[in-house]
Amino acid sequence: MTQPRLTTASGIPAADHQNSLSAGPRGPLLLQDFQLIEKLQHFNRERIPERVVHAKGSGAYGTFTVTHDIRHFTKANLFGAIGRQTATFLRFSTVGGEKGSADTERDPRGFALRFYTEEGNWDLVGNNTPVFFIKDPIKFPDFIHTQKRLPDSNLKSANMMFDFWSRAPESLHQVTILFSDRGIPDGYRHMDGFGSHTYSLVNDAGERVYVKWHFKTRQGIRNLSSADAVRVAGTDPDHAQRDLFEAIAAGRFPQWEVKVQVATPRQLADWEARTGWNPFDLTKVWPHGDFPLLPVGVLELNRNPVNYHAEVEQAAFSPANVVPGMGYSPDKMLQGRLFAYHDAQLYRVGTNHQHLPVNAPRCPFHNHQRDGAMAIANGGAAPNYATIDAVGQGATGMGHGEPELPLSGNAGRFDYRGQEDDYTQPGNLFRLMSPQARQTLCDNLAGPLSQVTDEILERQLSQFDRADPDYGRGVRAALKRLGRNVD
Repeated sequence: MTQPRLTTASGIPAADHQNSLSAGPRGPLLLQDFQLIEKLQHFNRERIPERVVHAKGSGAYGTFTVTHDIRHFTKANLFGAIGRQTATFLRFSTVGGEKGSADTERDPRGFALRFYTEEGNWDLVGNNTPVFFIKDPIKFPDFIHTQKRLPDSNLKSANMMFDFWSRAPESLHQVTILFSDRGIPDGYRHMDGFGSHTYSLVNDAGERVYVKWHFKTRQGIRNLSSADAVRVAGTDPDHAQRDLFEAIAAGRFPQWEVKVQVATPRQLADWEARTGWNPFDLTKVWPHGDFPLLPVGVLELNRNPVNYHAEVEQAAFSPANVVPGMGYSPDKMLQGRLFAYHDAQLYRVGTNHQHLPVNAPRCPFHNHQRDGAMAIANGGAAPNYATIDAVGQGATGMGHGEPELPLSGNAGRFDYRGQEDDYTQPGNLFRLMSPQARQTLCDNLAGPLSQVTDEILERQLSQFDRADPDYGRGVRAALKRLGRNVD
């Protein structure tokens, strides 16, 4: 049956629903892409009142302490001296489940961290994995819909999930992590965190480097098997929240070592020329052999919230919140999230959500925003507009001393599918695994794959084959043990 052509809500034919409008194939996205904007805005407003993603979460306050000097990379005040401490708030979450879902579902875990700095709030909004399923934000609403529920039965569907993944080879790296023995963390204290995206740092000389953030748990990595996860879900579906809250209440404060990978623009250009990998692609990692981890500090959680709704449920993060000495990158997913997160909070929490105590900066702030719901700090009788000078010495570059970001290429929708290497890195990850870990991965994949149609199964198996022939053979063997006939 012929499918109707996709259009916007106004009936305008969709030019391309797979590729956002960007400045060159690797460039940042354009605000004029109304199709992307409309899609993200509608997606952000589909649920009332819980979050569309990361609905079930746990949070705690803590401190970040600088242990190593990185002032040659960034002028941000929070890194200004060894021993300097910054107050933080960290919200953990499952990604796809609803508020009532179990903490032990096989799902990435959110790792959203706020630093209350002297220069405003810095939000580092990441996950417990260094990569993600997609590299272009225009696919995000479609991807999340496949992780939710069918429109007719309201049931989750392996067929729906793997139909998406099997048609998106870029997802294979994250799928491999998700179904590995690290796919179900045993609580939030025993997992690493990642900023995932590539960000940038700027020093006093106006020099930019690109950076990836890593948080290595000092409690040790601990995960649940599929069988244990099912058992715990039945006996204590709030296992991760209980474990975190009780550990902090007992004075067993969890800690993470904060580390970075750093690269100059020239180093990334040389690395891309050598490997063929886009360094700003969220489905790729920077190998530690090429970009080693550098120590920065220690994050400790040491205080529980006193009101879950006010402090955890209404916590509103946005990766757009960076302080002077920090910046973004041409990562397309990051570019999309810079808009989508704040827009989601405007809808979900309210126009003035940044006035709530958990979201408010702990330094003086001043703007000309007025009125609207929850206008707690409304500016009084002060002017509600900024004076405009006919001439003056305004900021140059990107502002705050950040240099201009060079761009190139013609604006358009660039289809990378079939043109980029989506298989080597997941294959490398598979080859790094022990024989037992490979077996666990294949067994975990075989369960849901045994429920999908032959067409979807064939597509997904071909991805495993291209990553590593032993990967495909292992999944086929596991499927046969479950009684599913495969070639």
